Amino acid sequence: MVTRKKSGQSDEGAGSILSTVSGPSNAPPPSTLGNMNPVSERLLEKTVAGQQLAAAMPSNENKAAEHGDAARTPPAGQTRTPSSPAATGSTSSEIITSDKVGAGMPPPGSNPTVDPLDRVRVDGGGQRLTTNQGVPIADNQNSLKIGLRGPTALEDFILREKITHFDHERIPERVVHARGSAAHGYFESYKDLSELTRATVFAEPGKRTPVFTRFSTVAGERGSSDTVRDVRGFAVKFYSDQGNWDLVGNNIPVFFIQDAMKFPDLVHSVKPEPHHAMPQASSAHDTFWDFVSLMPESTHMLMWQMSDRAIPRSYRTMQGFGVHTFRLVNAAGESRFCKFHWTPLQGTHSLVWDEAAKLIGADPDYHRRDLWEAIEAGAFPEWELAVQVFTEEQADAFEFDVLDSTKLVPEELVPLTPIGKMVLDRNPDNFFAETEQVAFCTAHIIPGIDFTNDPLLQGRIHSYLDTQISRLGGPNFHEIPINAPVAMVQNNQREGMHRQAIHRGRVNYEPNSLGGGCPFQAGTAGFTSFPQPVAADKVRGKPELFADHYSQARLFFHSQSPVEQAHIAAAFRFELTRVQTPAVRERVLSLLANVDIALVNAVASGLGMEVPAPQPMATTLPLPEYEPSPPLSLLSRPGQTGIQTRKVAILVGNGVDGVMVRKIYSSLLADGAVPRLVGSQLGKVQSSDGSVLFVEITLEAGPSVLYDAVVVPDGEAAVKALSRDAHALDFMREQYRHCKPIMVVGTAAALLQQAGVPPALPDGSPDPALIGTDNDDLAAAVDAFKQALASHRSFARETDPPMV
Repeated sequence: MVTRKKSGQSDEGAGSILSTVSGPSNAPPPSTLGNMNPVSERLLEKTVAGQQLAAAMPSNENKAAEHGDAARTPPAGQTRTPSSPAATGSTSSEIITSDKVGAGMPPPGSNPTVDPLDRVRVDGGGQRLTTNQGVPIADNQNSLKIGLRGPTALEDFILREKITHFDHERIPERVVHARGSAAHGYFESYKDLSELTRATVFAEPGKRTPVFTRFSTVAGERGSSDTVRDVRGFAVKFYSDQGNWDLVGNNIPVFFIQDAMKFPDLVHSVKPEPHHAMPQASSAHDTFWDFVSLMPESTHMLMWQMSDRAIPRSYRTMQGFGVHTFRLVNAAGESRFCKFHWTPLQGTHSLVWDEAAKLIGADPDYHRRDLWEAIEAGAFPEWELAVQVFTEEQADAFEFDVLDSTKLVPEELVPLTPIGKMVLDRNPDNFFAETEQVAFCTAHIIPGIDFTNDPLLQGRIHSYLDTQISRLGGPNFHEIPINAPVAMVQNNQREGMHRQAIHRGRVNYEPNSLGGGCPFQAGTAGFTSFPQPVAADKVRGKPELFADHYSQARLFFHSQSPVEQAHIAAAFRFELTRVQTPAVRERVLSLLANVDIALVNAVASGLGMEVPAPQPMATTLPLPEYEPSPPLSLLSRPGQTGIQTRKVAILVGNGVDGVMVRKIYSSLLADGAVPRLVGSQLGKVQSSDGSVLFVEITLEAGPSVLYDAVVVPDGEAAVKALSRDAHALDFMREQYRHCKPIMVVGTAAALLQQAGVPPALPDGSPDPALIGTDNDDLAAAVDAFKQALASHRSFARETDPPMV
């Protein structure tokens, strides 16, 4: 609507406001632009308020604070409040509304790209099919042709859009950690840690911070299997009110190398060999072992990788570690060193190697499926976060260097302090949009968390950010919804590929007066780096304590249970058997000779080789001797959730005792286990009482390795049929060989005998995980079976080579 100029209003200088170049030097602004409408009124308001805002800041009053000692305490940026929100807008026409541009009054100081993900969730229920431009599609079955049997028309924009989008649906996979799974959840702080850190994640008891956590393998490609022997990534994105904090770690607290300079060499060596691109997702080949055998600093990590830690039972049952030493900094600027530890409340459990290898074929998505199913069932995985906190003075007294990522801090030296709990309680809506596009970076920290001079960490700070720019198509990957923080984002970064934010105003720099000085620097309320004094020469090298390559490898091996030590020796034997170059095998043995004589003898014997002379030490300093550390054994953390989510196969066939099956099934289900009726084929099973049971999965589709335990109920006809099924016999043998609980009732004991499963342990003593009973003792037997199931495995029955 146009309104005429009112009497007494001045339109002098209106032309300059209606133009975008130049204006009077020092004249009062007009009170009207002549023929006024809502937009021109807004323009006048915008111009006048903008000029007033600029005039209110005659100089940069903070400039002096950038120099000398004053720079150690940065001030908050200077600001002025505009007389009208129009002053900082891009255009006076922003008041125009539509379904696309919005309500016409954008709230100042907001950034809706960090709103909850509901704003970008899409559901097609009840909706018609459209193109990416929203055009309804009449026919999604046929391309546009010239006649029914004629050529396809180039003008078919619907076909071209659909095919073009399909051709570009894949983005480059991660160079490492390509194979992963993730979930949403929250972190809940146990206490106020303001004495240690000003990170608000830990500001008060009960405070909850949203998280998105991704677990992954390291070496394999995106389509590789979950259960390969490998390090596992354990990355947590905290969406804190101070911004995003990424705690990007692994399930092993140390690493292969000490300096980021060697990271490309390490990854190149463990990836498929470049001349024939084999093997996939495996370290059992020449180039990897050639590299690490020439890098004795890798010895400690090799002990962990050859242990059961590298074949976890599930993502839910593995620890996580920050790996590096970080800093905690409080509001007073006081710093302490810190190590981060995640411990699963489900307990720490692993696969055995034969089981892991067979799972690669039986279900390559085993860990992904396990995490998804647990969350879908409401059995939310939980981890406790604990820290080891110590001063620099304490660190200086250690016999190792805390900046060396091949070393850990034994819990006996610095105990763990629990500080909170993480619960994963929601699966992603879309794997690509969330799990695949999430971008973690060790450089993403918040006030109260800071770096140390760990040379591996320093390289990671650059590497993660750099790779996301390439993988996610440019510098604006932080605007992808899963990566966007919940804290406000306001800065002067602009443009770049795939920019989502549409910034108001003409200001994209700081300091400024045209935007009222906004956005302004936060001063001491913002992130400030810990002012660690440094006075040293530029040099390429390592500190002297970095040269101890074996003492903590020895500590780890001596802290394992006998069965875990046997698994380590067997893993070295397997991996080195697949190596073709004898000199590489011999070099690895020379590393192990510096760790433990029993270990190197066992590995050398398995390879049919003599034990070589130990590799020369890289230091003349005496190596420290450590007492065994029980927490380094997986068996030290059985967990708190009992049999919850443990998968139990109940083998059934025609003639099985249906009443017994239902009792066992219900009892296991009531305690949170996941029982399944497994038979030779799908369909109905006629039980001995005339009732019908329905097989849930077949022995063929659900082999032994997919289950934590097995029950064979009574029923003579059913047992006879199973005894003639090689799948069933293999099932029982593998349950026994993999040390899993077995329960047989009544006539079902014959199936064990047919499968060649011994009734006692190799030493003749009773097997606590092999429960046999009759109908009269069923309740007690089920209780004993549940107890064995909660313990996960009976390693006492294991032999090398296996007897069954």
